Amino acid sequence: QLQLAESGGGSAEAGGSLRLSCAASYTPYRPGCMGWFRQIPGKEREAVAIKSDRNDGTTTYADFAKGRFTISKDNDKNTLDLQMDSLKSEDTAMYYCAAKWGGYCSSEATDYQYWGQGTQVTVSS
Repeated sequence: QLQLAESGGGSAEAGGSLRLSCAASYTPYRPGCMGWFRQIPGKEREAVAIKSDRNDGTTTYADFAKGRFTISKDNDKNTLDLQMDSLKSEDTAMYYCAAKWGGYCSSEATDYQYWGQGTQVTVSS
């Protein structure tokens, strides 16, 4: 009942920008929490930014993302975007869109039941 598909990954130079997009299809309800995670080979998957669909629309950013990345949600288009500016080489990773139906919008990857296939981001210094 919920499918996610990422696009927009690719290569950029340090200091550059990339925009990731996640197209969501779901029925019958919109997921309560959606977010972006990333994973570097050999490391655990980590949250980048999480957005609540509830009235407060709470957005949470990882410390490394604050001031550089912006998450945005378009409920009409069913998309979740991640604008990444001032990219660094350490941002190189596979980026995943994730969603969960309800409960607290945590930053723990294990709390999310639905995942996209991922999109690779490579930043060269």
